Order: sequence, then C-alpha cells, then structure tokens
Amino acid sequence: MAYKMIFDSGKCQGYASCLVEAPEIWDFDEDDDIAVLKQEFPGEELRAKADTSARCCPSGAISVEDVDE
Repeated sequence: MAYKMIFDSGKCQGYASCLVEAPEIWDFDEDDDIAVLKQEFPGEELRAKADTSARCCPSGAISVEDVDE
C-alpha cells in the first residue's frame, strides 16, 4: 500500500532524529534548525525507515499515512 509522510514543521524542534533514521527521506536545514522532508511519497522499500523516523521524533512532528493508489 502506498503511503505519504506528514510533517508539521511548526512542531519540529531540530533534534534531527528523523535524519539519523532515514537520510533518504529527510534532510536538515542547519540555518533554521529544522528538518526538511525530501520525499513526501517514499517507495515501499523505505517504509520501515519512514515508520521509524516518525516513531523516533521526540516532538511528534512526523506521521505516516496510508493512501489509496
């Protein structure tokens, strides 16, 4: 099933845990001290990393939502 990353940049506190867990999906803007979503719709091969990056976000700024194809 397809999925998309939901990122609430207003909640991001700059921990960069998402980047550590899924560098294919996330980047980090050091000037603004905030995560940057690189892939809103990562492939199924990155699903485990996407889920982990959402779970590890201390501020709850990330979620993963299943979508219909």
